[in-house]
Amino acid sequence: MYIRFWGARGSSPVSGKKYLKYGGSTSCIEVRADGYEQTIMIDFGTGAPALGRDCLRTNRMDLDVLMTHTHWDHITGFPMFPLLFVPGSRLRFHYNPRYQGNPEKLVVKDMMAAPHFPVSAKDLSASFSFCEVDSEFFLGPVKIRSIPLSHTNLGLGYRLENKGKIFVFLTDNELGFQHNGARAFEDYAQFCQDADLLVHDAEYFTQEEYQQKKGFGHSLVQHVLDLAGKARVKSLGLFHHNSERTDDEIDFLIDGLNTQKSKHGLDVFAVAQDKVIYL
Repeated sequence: MYIRFWGARGSSPVSGKKYLKYGGSTSCIEVRADGYEQTIMIDFGTGAPALGRDCLRTNRMDLDVLMTHTHWDHITGFPMFPLLFVPGSRLRFHYNPRYQGNPEKLVVKDMMAAPHFPVSAKDLSASFSFCEVDSEFFLGPVKIRSIPLSHTNLGLGYRLENKGKIFVFLTDNELGFQHNGARAFEDYAQFCQDADLLVHDAEYFTQEEYQQKKGFGHSLVQHVLDLAGKARVKSLGLFHHNSERTDDEIDFLIDGLNTQKSKHGLDVFAVAQDKVIYL
């Protein structure tokens, strides 16, 4: 699998010299899998327009879309996604209405409605399809499983398996507080079991930070380390960086975690915008 992160910031995009290394765009991930021609896209955060421009440049006009949820930082990039305005482009949304609602209304129609945007959904050039799926389905040879997020208004996390490699993506998932409809810590550990790469929300670095925002739908780094250790994942990427978290602050955390690697036994890194990983 080829995995590229077009945005890793949480809550709101940021810009400036303090945020160059890890980037300021919000959630958007591209996955390309062996044996499957279409591009798999996760979320329409502010990183999405850059992905769309890359798709145009490389003539990739056929996308499968997975959404985690429809909070603003995960859908704000949709109206400016370049493929929307190109005839012949195709976007197939795969969604579970029990946990996500209907993206045809919540993303396509509502976001393009006046006065929020000058082009209405009916005037877009791309073709859309909306496929209801269960908690397990396939896109070609890619096996995809989902799990409800521990987050306000719910949402879904994903586990993608292709040719013996496993990628798990759990953003906006609060491990220290069980939101309505969420699963227990042990369920998330089982979902992540033996993953080659786990990318997980890690917005809060200290207990003091977390206690001030407990119940907001985001995780403390230590809880994420506990999850990764219990699930025996090979590599852990910290995601959904706080919108005020500078590059230096993130580096300081990662340096400390790597110094203590003998305690948690994990390869830990902070996900940077434009980072590419091959599994």
